[in-house]
Amino acid sequence: MKKYLVIGNPIDHSLSPRLHNYWLEKNNINGTYEKKKINEEEVKDIISEVRNNKISGLNVTIPYKKIVIPYLDELSLEAKESQSVNTISKKNDKIIGHNTDISGFELAIRSINFDTKNKKIFILGAGGVVSSIIIALKRLNVSKIILSNRTLAKAENIRDSFPNIQIVKWGEVPDFDMIINATSLGLKGFGELEFDNLKVGPNKFFYDIIYNPTKTKFLKNADLNGNRTENGKMMFIYQAHQAFTLWNKKIPKIDKEVIKLLD
Repeated sequence: MKKYLVIGNPIDHSLSPRLHNYWLEKNNINGTYEKKKINEEEVKDIISEVRNNKISGLNVTIPYKKIVIPYLDELSLEAKESQSVNTISKKNDKIIGHNTDISGFELAIRSINFDTKNKKIFILGAGGVVSSIIIALKRLNVSKIILSNRTLAKAENIRDSFPNIQIVKWGEVPDFDMIINATSLGLKGFGELEFDNLKVGPNKFFYDIIYNPTKTKFLKNADLNGNRTENGKMMFIYQAHQAFTLWNKKIPKIDKEVIKLLD
């Protein structure tokens, strides 16, 4: 029986087992997918289990998307460019890190028909997924990317890789067309993202990469002020879709039943 895991800390919010186990059953694959909360010192041992064929594949969520990299043998082009890994597989006795977040985000934005061309995008956060979002936004032909993070040094580290982005201090609100919450604020146990919607006004697009809960305070307040909102559910589905295909060489369906499964 194949065994898959998603690792992170926290991990309670993850709906990956619900989605992947559904697809495993639908595609008649003898396997199981679970979630596991781990500490940083356990990362190496978990990856060793992939090497020893005890685990068939791993998904990686916060805060380990960069931390796993030294324990891998190879990186895909996307993982190398972003220096962020959310999917791990084994091929020819080598442990390979992949990034399906980039295409996951890009496909999610395309699926909701939001025209990003020449738009100004404001990203909150500087965690492991942010480099993936920046790469996807560049593919989507945005005109400007602005970044803000509570710890300025982390934002500056990202700018080292993407020199054209602009950094503003935490709490500053620049002019933007779309704002993305890429922090963990909004997840259970992490507190809420405090954002002053009054500085913004209506008719902006608020996007939260968090999908559980479906409506964070960040999105609820944006709704009240007449803005368009979207959570990270479709990004989550698309990145999982690519991971599943990579592991099982079968393309699972994304249909109404799948989307409803995560409501």
